[in-house]
Amino acid sequence: QVQLVESGGGLVQPGGSLRLSCTVSGTIFSIWTMGWYRQAPGKQREFVATITGSGNTNYADSVKGRFTISRDNAKKMVYLQMDSLKPEDTAVYYCTHGMTYWGKGTLVTVSS
Repeated sequence: QVQLVESGGGLVQPGGSLRLSCTVSGTIFSIWTMGWYRQAPGKQREFVATITGSGNTNYADSVKGRFTISRDNAKKMVYLQMDSLKPEDTAVYYCTHGMTYWGKGTLVTVSS
């Protein structure tokens, strides 16, 4: 059974940085596209970034140039480096495996 556990969320001031991590188990990790989505209060879940098994990345326009997705296939982990954070980045961030399996999320709050 595929399991994903996110960590690294918290409270950060505007302009600050956070690094989210996602630990994955129960899968042949290296062949799957992994991704991050987020859901702000009162809004639908939205795409943030994806990374293929070979390392090709894709980003939402709203985070392009500020967020970086990466993966470590040996450790079965996915990361989301978030820089220049804005209040509108406040959301629960979810890690996904192939857009089929999802973690429980980690809360990121950007506020002064």
